[in-house]
Amino acid sequence: MAEIDLTQSDADALIAMEKYRTEDKQIAFPMAGERLTIDLLSQDRKESFVLDVTRASIKLTKATYQTRARQAVVLLRLDIDGAPHRNPDGVEVPCPHLHIFREAYGDKWAIPAQAEGFKDTTDLFTTLMAFMQKSNITLAPNIQQGLFS
Repeated sequence: MAEIDLTQSDADALIAMEKYRTEDKQIAFPMAGERLTIDLLSQDRKESFVLDVTRASIKLTKATYQTRARQAVVLLRLDIDGAPHRNPDGVEVPCPHLHIFREAYGDKWAIPAQAEGFKDTTDLFTTLMAFMQKSNITLAPNIQQGLFS
């Protein structure tokens, strides 16, 4: 499994690494039920990353934002207005919560999003901007907020 092969120090370095968009085109913030997958690169172009933005179709306030490295390794994932998460130690973490890569566990651990500075997650677009900052996306994709997003 890809997550287990990555050391914590490697994951921490990937999270801290500056990430840049690969294109300058305008992208519409997804409407309910839509998903975006955006390619990112490190400054030296040796590491590739993916930013995923997923909106639920029925519960309009539910969304997931995640940054992946090496196509499959989830470095950070923010779950908004979904179900609580149960960590491997049995502790339940309410939503919104943030998954941060942990060696040997991948994205199986979560902490309250408020503990990482996500104070108000009701504005999904503003929260995405904060998530991209947390993911160290220095030159962010040109995502445009829609009238109803």
